[in-house]
Amino acid sequence: MRNFGLSIREKSIVCIGFMGVGKTTVGKLLAQKLYRNFVDIDAEIEKEFSMPIPLIFETYGEKAFRKKEKELIEYYSHQPLYIISVGGGAFLQKEIQAMCLANCIVLFLDISWDSWKERIHILSGNRPLLQGRSIEDIKELFLERQSIYSLNHSKFQIDHFEAEEAAEYLSDALKLSWEIYAPQR
Repeated sequence: MRNFGLSIREKSIVCIGFMGVGKTTVGKLLAQKLYRNFVDIDAEIEKEFSMPIPLIFETYGEKAFRKKEKELIEYYSHQPLYIISVGGGAFLQKEIQAMCLANCIVLFLDISWDSWKERIHILSGNRPLLQGRSIEDIKELFLERQSIYSLNHSKFQIDHFEAEEAAEYLSDALKLSWEIYAPQR
């Protein structure tokens, strides 16, 4: 089901990108600036299972996690006026890619490897996919996922922006594009 009836202004915006890039932080701020609802799919999954993601992976496995992730993204991608933050691995699923690209505006928050590497100390404790991996393995995962994230409607290089600056820039850019592409009456 596609959201053909929604104008570009009404379509939800899905934030994609590698883990720790700032999808949730920037997404929340962007939602405030655009007067939209915000949903973090990973947080919703944790609520559904009543446990943190590492424990979900350990207890139920990645397959159960991905199934719930897909269900929630399918639901929210059909809702208007949301900013949706999806986990770094969500876009690995072709069905999720297709759903989001058809029904939403997909915004890729990109970051260089060198900038991301500076964040690794903050991330390594609560990210299942980082557990037991060398820095070389993580870099390989990072680079592999770049081609998956290239399927988007808009890309924003976040390296040199603080979260507030990024949200302000994105809000202004989206508003301008909506004015440019709004149907003339």
